[in-house]
Amino acid sequence: MKLHFKLLLLLFTSFSGLAKDTQAFLTNQLHNVLASIYQQNPKSIGIMVHVEAPKQNISWSAAVGFSNKDSKEPIEKDQPALIASNTKTYVAVAILQLIAQGKLNLDDSIKKYLSRRTLKQMKRAGYNTHAIKLVHLLSHTSGIEDYVNSFYLDYITKYPHKRWTHKEQIKLAMKIGSPLAPAGETFSYADINYLLLTEIIERKTHRKFYKAIRQLIGYKQQGLQQTWFYSLEKTPKHTKPLVHQYDGQLHWDSYLLDNSFDLYGGGGLATTTKDLALFFQNLFNLKIITDPKVLNLIHTTVKTKDEKDSHYRLGLSETEIGGYRAYGHHGFWATIVEYFPALNTTITVFILENEERKLQTEILEQFIGILTQQKNMPIH
Repeated sequence: MKLHFKLLLLLFTSFSGLAKDTQAFLTNQLHNVLASIYQQNPKSIGIMVHVEAPKQNISWSAAVGFSNKDSKEPIEKDQPALIASNTKTYVAVAILQLIAQGKLNLDDSIKKYLSRRTLKQMKRAGYNTHAIKLVHLLSHTSGIEDYVNSFYLDYITKYPHKRWTHKEQIKLAMKIGSPLAPAGETFSYADINYLLLTEIIERKTHRKFYKAIRQLIGYKQQGLQQTWFYSLEKTPKHTKPLVHQYDGQLHWDSYLLDNSFDLYGGGGLATTTKDLALFFQNLFNLKIITDPKVLNLIHTTVKTKDEKDSHYRLGLSETEIGGYRAYGHHGFWATIVEYFPALNTTITVFILENEERKLQTEILEQFIGILTQQKNMPIH
């Protein structure tokens, strides 16, 4: 009996050692790739990544470069950033949670849930709110024209400290023009869809949308310790300063703008690469939405009349990276997250200079190559 126990202990120790060696080998390769890409692309200012790969026992964050291009302050791997449109996935998940609770249905008309003020503005702009359903807002097939256009961006550049309101942005969208198309007939990515969704969340939960989303997703239970709606919620304790994020073409530094221009559901969240990866990892492993049927709704495809395949589902896009199917989202500030179901792996990449966002694909592809290249595993 003692001999049997010793053999088991020896085998366990050997496998544990192999796992640790493999983990160290893989993360070292990942780090080398990251360092090499940054060395070749210093204009990126800073790059932050996280890999969550439970099968390989990897939960790894890293960062290279600077968090501030002027002071040359070294970037830290657990600094948060504004994730812009990555926020849309959180809004979509909150809606799905309300569906799981029996409070909403995808095919519900938005006329049932929006305020009288918003409905009046939409009617005046020519929108048929009875025909527009929740699924249309979630999939950007509502036909509503967005307020985020070149004129809006120019206005932000001219008045960077203006504090926008939720209602003001909805009103602005309704003033822009007539519907692009009847609901369900075309795909047109628009923040306004998600501003309307956060209004619906508030009216169904009787709570501020950011508080409702926090509760519906369960940030604390999911281990999302550094995730919050920046300037609407208090910064979580022990959170490091936000990195500076830049857009060279627009001459923007995120620190010099009031983030209310992208705050009310189309964007707004600040988080770390690790928290964002954990959110996706937990989501697709049924830790947030526990009913598989409800979670599967996130893959809903609205077949538009013009038959444009946007690859956009409900709050996320479907794509292929490194030969593997992936589900994720990107944000204006060059943030991206992708979940690979075949590998049960999530990877997040933040590039601090928006003009260098092309590096995201290169990093994702090389990381996937490393994680799936078994021939490079250490031999014992």
